[in-house]
Amino acid sequence: MTIQQILVVEDNPDMANLVALHFGNEGWQVDIAADGPAGLRKAGTGRYHLVILDIMLPEMDGLEVLKSLKTQKVSTPVILLTAKSSEIDRILGLEIGADDYVTKPFSIRELVARAKAIFRRIETVRESQGPKDLADIATGELRVIQDKRRVLKGGMPVALTAKEYDLLLHFARHPGKVFSRSQLLDQVWGYGHDGYDHVVNSNINRLRGKIETDPARPEYILTVWGVGYKFRDEEEG
Repeated sequence: MTIQQILVVEDNPDMANLVALHFGNEGWQVDIAADGPAGLRKAGTGRYHLVILDIMLPEMDGLEVLKSLKTQKVSTPVILLTAKSSEIDRILGLEIGADDYVTKPFSIRELVARAKAIFRRIETVRESQGPKDLADIATGELRVIQDKRRVLKGGMPVALTAKEYDLLLHFARHPGKVFSRSQLLDQVWGYGHDGYDHVVNSNINRLRGKIETDPARPEYILTVWGVGYKFRDEEEG
């Protein structure tokens, strides 16, 4: 069994050590970084299975760390630690590519449960993907190369963030199926927080900007007015 390696980026040593203690009780191995640059250096190695990232950090805040990780194409899941009053930070963090968040003050048991939920989702996806499931998906000029997590359009690589890729793959695996925004939040992001539909909208807009010839007249990710979105189905014409 793989031992989960977790990085906790938190400048409060008491909080960081408390999280490390409880994660250690789960059999997980924990490293701690006390500021943004140190967290970025460690997380950038890609050796961790999960990063716990405080937003309020010295020298470089958590959102900047997260943005840099996504620019470096580090796909490690991230749980943000945020203040209750910082809704805009939570929204921005989710849009940049965080997988989940908990608000301070939080229950350690809740944080452990959120981490376990992410590990379960990853394991479920891994177990469900046999060789057949990893076959390339091609439609029009677009090709999704699943075993390499790459996307080509007209033979040229398309640079996507980890979350943009996950969103595109989810659509491409279900051509013609209509998804509401809340379904996409639950199935791609792994949570169903009310009021965060715009996270889906902004990610779809950015994704369209990268894969569509004319984002205003999309060919691949189509809007179903009053319901949500669907991926083109060549059988529908």
